[in-house]
Amino acid sequence: MSTEDPRLLLQAAPLLKQQLTTRGAMLDVLLALLPATLAGLWFFGLSGLLVLTASILGSIMTEWFFTPEEARRQHLLDGSGFLTGLLLGLTLPPSLPLWMAFIGGAVSIGLGKLIWGGLGQNLFNPALVGRAFLLATFPNAMTTWSPAGGPADFFQLHASNLALPFMHVEYDGVSAATPLGLMKFEYQDTSLSNLLIGNISGCIGETSGLLLLLGGAYMLWRRVIDWRIPASILLSVAALTTVFYLVGPDRYPGPLFSILAGSLLIGAFYMATDPVSSPITPRGAWIFGIGIGLLVVLIRIFGGFPEGVMYAILLMNAATPLIDRYTQPRVFGRGGAGR
Repeated sequence: MSTEDPRLLLQAAPLLKQQLTTRGAMLDVLLALLPATLAGLWFFGLSGLLVLTASILGSIMTEWFFTPEEARRQHLLDGSGFLTGLLLGLTLPPSLPLWMAFIGGAVSIGLGKLIWGGLGQNLFNPALVGRAFLLATFPNAMTTWSPAGGPADFFQLHASNLALPFMHVEYDGVSAATPLGLMKFEYQDTSLSNLLIGNISGCIGETSGLLLLLGGAYMLWRRVIDWRIPASILLSVAALTTVFYLVGPDRYPGPLFSILAGSLLIGAFYMATDPVSSPITPRGAWIFGIGIGLLVVLIRIFGGFPEGVMYAILLMNAATPLIDRYTQPRVFGRGGAGR
């Protein structure tokens, strides 16, 4: 059908097109992660840089190898493989052997993304799938922490980084516990200023709470993520930890410590908000975030590990299809959701 009237435009649905693209969304998340990444390099130096590089290479090379040749360029240019490798690397200890970081990146893409059908079809957050694999396979390496340094120590490389694959790993004699470990096992608090700045032991990109919040605010401003998910996670963690803190202030941390310590901020803003593995409905987002927050606190307090963000997000990822099913809005003119 044609017309001579230039004011009449006929086209197929959808008639409204969103300006946000996959590549643009990935770029926004990468920009949001840039401050925390630079802080990780500031505190952990060359070791942190090499671990991040190995993780990213594992992700990109796996995607390249298992993607059909005609689609390789498109898949690599969308930035999802690079972002997955970076997210995984930021959640790894700086003393991790590089071959383990590479395997983690490969598992993130292979088992966390490609096995489900590729971009947009994964049930679980790919970076957390890789981290869960590494923690289950190499628990000693994944729970060995080194103290934060500074620019003067940038070129001091951990001997364990260069360990040969599947050989005995010798770790440096100097090690330090994370703030969550100190609180859980020794009831020792960490100053909020150090938690904000990041001058503490921990994973490469999880230490500076202030920069993670800054990146999260940028993504909220760009509307790349659903604000309900980080808000519900942080509010539920603050509420439940306040209850425990009032019951036993000498044994349980307060809400500010619980929010700033560990991987809660990077999990709440950068991983739980993955649009593929999180609910699509507003009510579902609140249920999803509250579930994560409650699980994080319960695992931290009653579990064997001092941290529980990874397990909480993966468990709620598994519940996402069910949440979406029962939180669909009511169809106009019908009695219930979808009926």
